[in-house]
Amino acid sequence: MSRVVVASSNRGKLGEFSALLAGTGISVVSQGELGIPDAEETGLSFVENAILKARNAAQHSGLPALADDSGLEVDALDGAPGIYSSRYAGQGASDGDNVTKLLQALAKVPAERRTARFQCLIVYLRHALDPTPLICQGTWEGHILFAPRGSNGFGYDPVFHVPSHDCASAELPPEIKNRLSHRGQAMARLLAALRATPAR
Repeated sequence: MSRVVVASSNRGKLGEFSALLAGTGISVVSQGELGIPDAEETGLSFVENAILKARNAAQHSGLPALADDSGLEVDALDGAPGIYSSRYAGQGASDGDNVTKLLQALAKVPAERRTARFQCLIVYLRHALDPTPLICQGTWEGHILFAPRGSNGFGYDPVFHVPSHDCASAELPPEIKNRLSHRGQAMARLLAALRATPAR
């Protein structure tokens, strides 16, 4: 079984990673368990930030590292909150703060113009100086609701409407969300890439 450090301190995200990697032969340890500080997210894109986080975790741990950078793109807001999704309402903002700010920004936007998508970029580094990281992307299309619904998930899940199931992401059972979601899609592609390149 290979051991990989996950470059995240987000408990919701760590839970999803553990579920997605169950039975794959990959043992996950979070950077928080190893006392690794968060990387400063100074990139201008999801992929840049994911690489920064993975390199930081690999450098401090000496282990292969897995990192994702993900967020919500809302068309009526020109793609915002985007890479700033976790801090949309300010540094240290709670999920509730971010959702409240989003709903306020969309208060006058009608249902048909509330199209949005979750994006996830996952990066896998064999070591801190890996010049060819594996990079996989997942995209989950939906709409923004007018009010939160459901109690599962985290982040913007309560206001993200999933057309295929006609419910909020936060109303989906975890196993269904993990199959449909941006993170689930990106992880499936990463696992396929790792199986195709066993030498990594």
